[in-house]
Amino acid sequence: MILALSVIMLLFEAGVSSSSSGLENQIFQYIDLHQNEFIQTLKEWVAVESDSVQPELRQEVKRMVELTADRLRAMGATVELVKLDSHKLPDGQSLPLPPLILAELGKDPQKPTVCFYGHVDVQPAKKEDGWKTDPYTLTEIDGNLYGRGATDNKGPVLAWINAVESFRALKLDMPVNHKFVIEGMEEAGSLGLEEIIKKENQRFFSDVDYIVISDNLWLSNRKPALTYGTRGNICFSVEVQCGERDLHSGSFGGIIHEPMTDLIALFDSLVDTSGRILIPGFYDDVASLTEEEKKLYEATEFNLEEYKNNSGVKKFRYDTKEEILSHLWHYPSLSIHGIEGAFYGPGIKTVIPAKVIGKFSIRQVPHMDISIGEHQVIKYLEEVFSKRNSPNKLTVSVPVSAMPWVADINDPLYRAARRAIKTVFGQDPEMIRDGATIPIAQTFQNITRKSVMMLPIGAADDAEHSQKEKISRHNYIQGTKLFATLFLEIAKLNGELQEASNTTTAN
Repeated sequence: MILALSVIMLLFEAGVSSSSSGLENQIFQYIDLHQNEFIQTLKEWVAVESDSVQPELRQEVKRMVELTADRLRAMGATVELVKLDSHKLPDGQSLPLPPLILAELGKDPQKPTVCFYGHVDVQPAKKEDGWKTDPYTLTEIDGNLYGRGATDNKGPVLAWINAVESFRALKLDMPVNHKFVIEGMEEAGSLGLEEIIKKENQRFFSDVDYIVISDNLWLSNRKPALTYGTRGNICFSVEVQCGERDLHSGSFGGIIHEPMTDLIALFDSLVDTSGRILIPGFYDDVASLTEEEKKLYEATEFNLEEYKNNSGVKKFRYDTKEEILSHLWHYPSLSIHGIEGAFYGPGIKTVIPAKVIGKFSIRQVPHMDISIGEHQVIKYLEEVFSKRNSPNKLTVSVPVSAMPWVADINDPLYRAARRAIKTVFGQDPEMIRDGATIPIAQTFQNITRKSVMMLPIGAADDAEHSQKEKISRHNYIQGTKLFATLFLEIAKLNGELQEASNTTTAN
């Protein structure tokens, strides 16, 4: 076993052949020459308001999924639109979910099969939210392509498709077999996806060797990255109700227990002034920070001022990159997101709301158990609430949660990606974990037991979910080259693994 691994590593580190370099140059030239066409297609995709969060736009999500399916069919892929169950809304209404795309291109048993996951739905966006451009009109300014979904996730999905199309346009032999899983409900919790993955594990995923996800960002604006871990997330809904209708604060203020006051007190009990979560036992399963991790943080090229500028805030809680990275990657965090039922318009409305619903989430890290975390939080909030002696009704629920994920950076797939990044960008990637949550990574890993990798092409300043979401022309086009190069590196890796296996057998 040790001999086989040694042979594999020696073969893999031997370098790129001159014929491969020539092939890469041919592909790169094609991508450069057709970059405006690729951007035009992205513009067409961004124009579809495929917001999966707002029910009234569900038809637009369905239209975007069908547009994607048509694009895959046009390049020769076999496409299956898998029907999902209905989505039950809070008001009791039932709404059909958009179909899930399962597609494949190539079935050569001598080639490895790579499955790409992406999503074509987006977060809500309106011009009046603070956008300087129309969020659904892709607009290029100073080399940046602004628009909702440009980086999350329509740009990366198209970059992968563009890479596949480049081989076909040049009439080159496709180095790998391709499979695609593309959904339209990621921003709303990937409803129905996990059930399909379980159902298709013995069929669609049976011959998949590697799964690649490109749905996050680099750590910096300029240096490419490979992501090997993400935090999980538990989302909480905290409802406090005192009556059936809103009341006048002049007639009832001071004589009732107000739901908003109870809710604010509950929120105030969650974290201290340093941001540490105050729920008893919550850090029990957080692993100690190892010396190896500390060295990793020290070696990571991280521009603190650049990261701060990207956020638009003046000061972080911590002043060193090691503290910042450890609190993004290693420790859990709690964030309060909003209050439903409260008056938020301009001016003053002297009303006491009858019911308010607070929303917050906790980003978990590897080794933390979601069910234990849920229990700890709910128990704690109920105890804090009981001490207030309020007659109001408290209801705490968990509408959605997702496990943290971590991968082996020495997996051959990561080695192939590192070589591809070095070829395209001329430098080694930063090996990073992501403070955000990409639930599908853990889902794929748990169910399929395949090698899963996150390969971002967006820069740290791409402002996903924000009013300035963009992807640079450079990253979009270089990302397309990166994906094309990855296909070649995976094919080469497959040959090296077979050769190493034969060598070991002979010995």
